[in-house]
Amino acid sequence: MADKKNVLVFPAGTEIAFEIHQALRRSKFVRLFGATSVPCHAEFVFERCFEGLPFADDPALIDALNRIIDENAIDYIYPAHDSALLTLTRARGALHAKVVTSDPETVEICRDKNRTYAFLAGADYLPRSWTRAEEVPAYPVFLKPAVGQGSQGARRIDSREALDEALADGTDYAICEYLPGEEFTVDCFTDRHGALRLVSPRSRDRIRAGIAVRTRPFPADARIRAIAEDLNRRLSFNGAWFFQLKENAAGDYRLMEAAPRVAGTMGATRNLGYNLPLLTLYNHWGFDVELLGNDNEELLDRAFISRFSTDISYENVYVDFDDTLIVDGKVNSELIGFLYQARNKGKRVVLLSRHDTELLPDLERFAISPALFDEIIRLGRDDDKTRFIGPDSIFIDDSFAERRRVKESCGIPVFDLDMVESLLDWRM
Repeated sequence: MADKKNVLVFPAGTEIAFEIHQALRRSKFVRLFGATSVPCHAEFVFERCFEGLPFADDPALIDALNRIIDENAIDYIYPAHDSALLTLTRARGALHAKVVTSDPETVEICRDKNRTYAFLAGADYLPRSWTRAEEVPAYPVFLKPAVGQGSQGARRIDSREALDEALADGTDYAICEYLPGEEFTVDCFTDRHGALRLVSPRSRDRIRAGIAVRTRPFPADARIRAIAEDLNRRLSFNGAWFFQLKENAAGDYRLMEAAPRVAGTMGATRNLGYNLPLLTLYNHWGFDVELLGNDNEELLDRAFISRFSTDISYENVYVDFDDTLIVDGKVNSELIGFLYQARNKGKRVVLLSRHDTELLPDLERFAISPALFDEIIRLGRDDDKTRFIGPDSIFIDDSFAERRRVKESCGIPVFDLDMVESLLDWRM
C-alpha cells in the first residue's frame, strides 16, 4: 500500500484518542487528523486538528464531519469515545468515510450494560444482577449507569434506602453484586475472519477517572482465555476490543463490561509488540496479519504531562555545550531532541560555547554529529556571546548570568534547561 490513508480521530481529546494517536503517529501508512467539539488537549497532540464540532448526540454532527471529510480527503473515521462509536456506527451509511468499528449489533449491545448482561444470560462469568430494588437479596451492591464509561456514576450501595434514593434520579442503572476482589482489563484482538488472535490481560493497580493509570500485563490463564473466547463467539468484533473483569469474594472472575474499541491504556499491550489500533486498520484494509510480541515483564504508570503553546517566533537556535547540551557527562536527551526537531522545521542551529578544548573531539566522544549544527562557534574565555547572536533567535544556556546578558543585550527569549519542554512540539 503505497499511499497514506487519511484517518480522522473523533473526539480527539480523549485518552482513547491519545492512545490511537500514539499508536499510529509513526506509521508510514497513516496520516492523522483530529476533530473535537470543545477546545482541549488535542490541539497539542494532533498537527491537523479541527475544533467546534457538534457533540456526539447532536444530529448536526454528521454534516459537520462530512465537510471535514470532503475538504481533507479523509478515508477513515476512528471513533475515540463510546458515545461517538455508537453514533458513528449508526450513521456509517451517511458518512463520506468508512468508520473503524465492529458489527453494529455488537456496538449496540456493548453500549448498554443491562443489554450486555441480558444478551450473555446464562454465562457463568456474569455477576448476579437485578433490575429492581425489591429483587436485591442482600447488601452491599454495586450500582453503575447502564450507559456510561469508566467509573462515572458508579458506586457501592450499602442499604435499600440508599438504593431507592439513587434510583430516584431517573438514570437507567445496572444493579450488580458487589465484587470486592482485584480488577483487570483484558485487551483483545479479533482478525478480519473473526478469529480471536490476542488475549492480553493487565492489572488495574491505580485508577483515575475510570482509566487504569498503573497497569501490569500478565499471561492469560485458562479461565480468562475461556471468557474471551466465549465473548468472541457470542459477539462480532472487528479488531481491537477489551473487557473488564473483577473478582468476587470467592476469587472467581466476573464480567464488568465489554467494549468494541481501543482502550485508553492499551499502550501497555502495544509496547509488548501488539499495536492494536494499527492492526484494526489492517483488518479494515483487508490485510491478513501476523502478531509478534515480546514476553518481558512491564509496568506502565501514567501521570499528567505538560505540553505548551507559545507565541515565540524564531529562525535561529543558539545553544551552549557544557552543562547544557552535556550534563553530568551525559547528553541532554530532551535538549538534543528539540534541536533535531528545530532542524526538521528548517531552523538554523548554532553551537556557541566557551568549551576549554576543541569541540569536535568531544562531540565525537558523545556521538553527536557536527552536521547537527549549521555553525559551531568556540569562544575565547573573555568573548561576549552577545556579539555572535543575531536577531530572530532564541538562546539556551544553563548560566543565569549568560542568559541575563543575552536577554538584556539582544532582546531575545532565553531558556534554562528546565524550560526546554515548553519548546517541544508533540504534534504529528
